[in-house]
Amino acid sequence: MTISLPDSSRTGAQAPLDSTPIDSATVASGVEFDIDEFGPRFGAEIRGVDVASASDDEIRAIRAALIEYKVIVLRDQHLDDASHVEFGRRVGDLTAGHPVWNSGDVPAEVYSLDSTDNGFADVWHTDVTFMPRPPMGSILRPVVLPRNGGDTNWADAELAYESLSAPVQRLVEDLSAVHDGNREFGYYLKQRRGGRGNVWDGKEVTELVPVTHPVVRVHPETGRKSLFVNPGFTSHIEGVSDAESRGILDLLYAHLTKPEHIVRHRWRLGDLVLWDNRNTLHYANRDYGDNRRVMHRITLRGDEPVGPPSAG
Repeated sequence: MTISLPDSSRTGAQAPLDSTPIDSATVASGVEFDIDEFGPRFGAEIRGVDVASASDDEIRAIRAALIEYKVIVLRDQHLDDASHVEFGRRVGDLTAGHPVWNSGDVPAEVYSLDSTDNGFADVWHTDVTFMPRPPMGSILRPVVLPRNGGDTNWADAELAYESLSAPVQRLVEDLSAVHDGNREFGYYLKQRRGGRGNVWDGKEVTELVPVTHPVVRVHPETGRKSLFVNPGFTSHIEGVSDAESRGILDLLYAHLTKPEHIVRHRWRLGDLVLWDNRNTLHYANRDYGDNRRVMHRITLRGDEPVGPPSAG
């Protein structure tokens, strides 16, 4: 398997990858990573790198691996919020931690998911698809872990698209879907934030207006197609009946979450996981009872999702 590195002069979230093939075990000139692949094209653990002291070449190689594998795990990265944010800034441009959620006494770029304050993610979702420009990626680390449980699962939406039959691929390529954050965050924004959320894409969020995205998204860096719907925020398919919308979405959700499309991670303190938010979904197991689980996430600024050229 090969990985292509970004142009050496650009390390931002939208930096294009050049066409230089690099062996997956040696992903930069003079830089060697030990890569344990979870599957042929999805998920990998990268060993032998300390992100707090990583060179620019190593950072570019990490980002190239993120595009290649979609989900990458780095162990023994004992970061605090400041070093977490600093690493994120080296990978790409950062957003606010969340469009509306107030995470308290943490940097503005950090979204704290605390199980004692409804910080659960036990529904399949892609982060913040209810905004016009969802994040291109997320970087997550555990702060407090239960004794057991609380694993996170990721689904490969690119592989899911590719494994659909050709007629269904053609059907969904012509569809758009509405994504709505009000079900999850509307009451919180209105009642707990007084209608004043955080600054997202340069504008304070005062309401969550549903947005429309293509059902099939074209990855802006690889050109590959993936399914871009999720049970957390997709409300319905545009231009079809309610029954047809439910039927199409149920079909896609069942297909997306087939076991062969999923990798699962068991957390340890010191873990750092990056994922490409443009072609994956994730789900955090809520199987740890009354034990506390706290995760801190930062997100990399993304772009407006684009569908296939032929999509109507």
